Amino acid sequence: MKIDKSLVRAFPLFDKMSDESLEKLLAHSTSRRVPPGEAVFEQGAAATHFFLLLHGRLKVTQVTASGQQIIVRVVHPGDLFGFAKALQRADYPGTAIAAAESVALSWPTHLWPEFIDHHPRLAVSAMHTIGQRLEEAHTRIREMSTEEVERRVAHAVLRLTKQAGKAEGSGVRIDFPISRQDIAEMTGTTLHTVSRILSAWESKGLVEGGRQKLLVRDIKGLSELAETAKE
Repeated sequence: MKIDKSLVRAFPLFDKMSDESLEKLLAHSTSRRVPPGEAVFEQGAAATHFFLLLHGRLKVTQVTASGQQIIVRVVHPGDLFGFAKALQRADYPGTAIAAAESVALSWPTHLWPEFIDHHPRLAVSAMHTIGQRLEEAHTRIREMSTEEVERRVAHAVLRLTKQAGKAEGSGVRIDFPISRQDIAEMTGTTLHTVSRILSAWESKGLVEGGRQKLLVRDIKGLSELAETAKE
């Protein structure tokens, strides 16, 4: 199926690319619909393709050596992902699972060197993404090493509102399904602890929960808690 270039033109990565270059790029792509809960690729599998998310949200999870599953990244529309070649890897370091109905474009991995030669912004975007991941990883390591659990959860929720928040009434809704287990996996804690914290926040009017839904009603209050919560 031919991809309409207007679908990707709106993303900053492609907004300055010529029509001819964009059409050549898209000519090699394949689109894929990914239902919620389905994996685009799995940790340890051969990295045969790299991807661009057109629509939806993905959670990238990793299973540690001790068997613990953690969420290392959320993929947003316009993000490149799965470009293991840029990391000098032959396999995918994590599993990318659709958190909501998603659509992704894919290209064979062997085309990556050619693409970045002809489209330097792809290389810049990949390096920016890698840098972002490293910064987020360092932040989370610091938080888990130095902060008590409530602050870690507050920082994680605030990051989600910044990356995937939509104004709703007087609050901000995280615009994809997010469970308490997901938040636990983002912050290196347990489902019980996250449930206890979110229930306490609801009673204070900071957030409003629901089945895989989260509305932050008081961004300022949550930000103050993130900076001042104590053991």
